Amino acid sequence: MNAMTSPSRIQPFPATPPVHDAYTLTKGSGHAQILLDGKIYQLRITRAGKLILTK
Repeated sequence: MNAMTSPSRIQPFPATPPVHDAYTLTKGSGHAQILLDGKIYQLRITRAGKLILTK
């Protein structure tokens, strides 16, 4: 743990992490916004079928 990580934010990983379908997340548009700690990130599916996550 470092100065940037508070003990209350550390969570154990579940035995099996949840699986989310990227096409469902983007509702077929190829783009979605993801909110984390008040910041919005852009998720994009490329023409090559890869995922790009940007701030």
